[in-house]
Amino acid sequence: MPKTLNPLQLVADRWQPSARFVERAALACVVMSVVIVVTGGAVRLTQSGLGCPTWPTCTEDSLTPTPAMGINGIIEFTNRMLTYVLCAVVGVAITAARARDPRRRSLTRLGWAQFWIVAANGIIGGITVLTGLNPYIVAAHFLAATSLLTVAVVMWLRAREGDAEPRDVVPRPVRHIGWALVVTTALLILAGTAVTGSGQHAGDASRDVHRIPLDWREVTQLHADFVFVVVGLVVALWFVLRAVRAPATPRRRVAELFVVLMLQGVVGYVQYFNDSPEIVVGTHMLGSCLVWIAVLRVFLSLRERGEAVAVPQPSGSGAQEPVRADEPTPAGR
Repeated sequence: MPKTLNPLQLVADRWQPSARFVERAALACVVMSVVIVVTGGAVRLTQSGLGCPTWPTCTEDSLTPTPAMGINGIIEFTNRMLTYVLCAVVGVAITAARARDPRRRSLTRLGWAQFWIVAANGIIGGITVLTGLNPYIVAAHFLAATSLLTVAVVMWLRAREGDAEPRDVVPRPVRHIGWALVVTTALLILAGTAVTGSGQHAGDASRDVHRIPLDWREVTQLHADFVFVVVGLVVALWFVLRAVRAPATPRRRVAELFVVLMLQGVVGYVQYFNDSPEIVVGTHMLGSCLVWIAVLRVFLSLRERGEAVAVPQPSGSGAQEPVRADEPTPAGR
């Protein structure tokens, strides 16, 4: 009976990507995940949320925007098309992870998880249009995009390390602070979606878009309260890491997170005291992604899984894949 051909296996039989290529493919997924969030925000901030008034086509009679729809139709449709670019980038990451030898199933699974999140969020985006920019669906759309960013970051960081059992590089109570930081930041992002759903930028100025029935200033205050808690946890974690003489990597990651938080705080205050100008709101959305990435990097730096295994070379070839120079060995951490 003929053997069933697996397209990914056929690629793996003919192409052997380097560890750095897999890592860069995973990083490209992170970049595209951020781009999708920022361009999605641009759709809302330019009042283009219903630039294409239906889904999956742009109008009842046209797949693409018509000249009569103007710039709003172009902006909304362009954001839809970027989803296909994202799918292509994720596809490259999946293929590279599958072709890598030795095979790392964890990376392949993370790649496929991104694919299914993209597919699900595409449907959520369609529901967003069909429900006339319902703020709760808009919030779900953003949270799904954040979930995609989470998986993309985890894949990127996992591509830089091995598959050994995780080993804490700090005492267990310090890991608990890391968990508290992740949970509190997630609540901060969730509060941010409530600010968006009740705030001034509904996404379309041509019709009455339903808003979350909350005072956006009070919700913004709650959002700011979470910021103070997150900053407090970051400062506490930095001092604790110094006290337990933690390796340099987690201390550096915490310092990077603190800088990102301070910059994001400045943007947030400029946004609040200047009546939320569109360009500043968009910058704040970009900052939200950068904060979340930095938090995940802090959390995952509190444990290690060894070095990635090099590709076995044919005997006598004398060739070896270069060792990463920018990452310390387990003994040196």
